[in-house]
Amino acid sequence: MSLPEEFHEIAERVNNWGRWGADDEIGTLNLVTGEVVREAARCVRSGRRVPLALPLKQDGVQTGVIPGRVNPLHVMVQLNQELFGPGTVACSDDAVTMGLQAGTHWDALPHVSHSGRLYNGRPAAGVTAHGGAAFSGIDKARHLVSRGVLLDVARARGVDRLEGGHAVTPEDLDAAEELAGTRVRAGDVVLVRTGQMRVYLAGDAHGYAYPSPGLSVRTPEWFHARDVAAVANDTLTFEVFPPEIEGLWLAVHALDLVEMGMPQGQNWNLEELSTACGQEGRHAFLLCATPEPFVGATGAPVAPVAVL
Repeated sequence: MSLPEEFHEIAERVNNWGRWGADDEIGTLNLVTGEVVREAARCVRSGRRVPLALPLKQDGVQTGVIPGRVNPLHVMVQLNQELFGPGTVACSDDAVTMGLQAGTHWDALPHVSHSGRLYNGRPAAGVTAHGGAAFSGIDKARHLVSRGVLLDVARARGVDRLEGGHAVTPEDLDAAEELAGTRVRAGDVVLVRTGQMRVYLAGDAHGYAYPSPGLSVRTPEWFHARDVAAVANDTLTFEVFPPEIEGLWLAVHALDLVEMGMPQGQNWNLEELSTACGQEGRHAFLLCATPEPFVGATGAPVAPVAVL
């Protein structure tokens, strides 16, 4: 199925190609300026720190549906080994094999392509088997620290969790923004809570994956209008799954990553943050969320921390 005209019309409205120059590789992260970070630091009042990453473990969120995206396999490669002779200090070392998008992660801009193109009009062939992404790899996001804003869509709708298949709309984001009591502004990182993580935390990895609430194809225009730097949520697929338009798979990925050049994150645990924001009566905070700098990778794990 070719991409419908509706998709191309939205793509044209949110397209950022050339906005920061023909050689740009970081897209909307250009919006995180020094002033944005200074303003983010002013959000720190209580010093309360909330971790947002899932534990990396072999029985993690991946169920085998996505080929090659394996949960972390952790092994010990040294056990109390006296490297410098008997009686010297002994060392233990670890190694891990995992899909870089297996747990809590950021998608880099070349994670998806459409119509043979990546962000900024570069050819999709720029991603190769041995070199990975020649442009816009996750290592180009050298620091991701900004003001974070929790848009708690589930709480704004008066539920613990949105139903599977619920497409989060711009109207949902408006309602969550009103609940947050702050307007999303240029350079912010928006965290969208659907409550779907509760399914995984209850032990149902398959139910967590499908069916899932997630972002609608209408939301990229909302983020574009606000000049948002990045978006993450608490689901496996980021966008609503199955898709709201039959046969149109990963359309939000394509609009965010390819057209806008906006990084997106999945599998973020926003449950404790939702509670903390409710208790403190504010939904804006300093967010530290720099991905691991795997050179040429199309995504990477991240251990984000919100500081209130």
